[in-house]
Amino acid sequence: MPAVAAERAWPGRWRRPPLGGRRAAPQGGFTLIELMVVVAVIALGTAVASLALRDNEGAVLARDAERLAALLESARAQSRAAGVPVRWRATANGFVFEGLPASAAPLPTQWLNAETTAIGNAPLMLGPDPIIAAQAVVLHRAGTSQPQMRVATDGLRPFSVEQIQ
Repeated sequence: MPAVAAERAWPGRWRRPPLGGRRAAPQGGFTLIELMVVVAVIALGTAVASLALRDNEGAVLARDAERLAALLESARAQSRAAGVPVRWRATANGFVFEGLPASAAPLPTQWLNAETTAIGNAPLMLGPDPIIAAQAVVLHRAGTSQPQMRVATDGLRPFSVEQIQ
């Protein structure tokens, strides 16, 4: 058989023709090694990003303020549902909700960070009326020069957090 005819019948030098005389379709996709390398690179990138995004000092007070705003809204809703007035006040170690119904789930009374304190000791009245007086509490971290956080409501809208310069 001449070389040209043999090449047409068997185009690949190292590949045997499939049984039945049909040519095999070319294989596509990725190898297992390539996929493992991609997964390893993604894992390494995620680890580096998580180390770079460590919790900074300013976020600690902001997290406490956001949590307090959510707790105040929860106590306000429980006050409206039960029809009883609820009062929030700061204590030496945290804060306390007075007047919550006994059937209500207990709310936390500690700051997330032990250095967080509320400035002043004026209590907040949280209900039972749907519209309450405008109220605010200012939070700061003891021993730092960080900006303070203000948790406030105008009486109609929910409590919100803003940074005081």
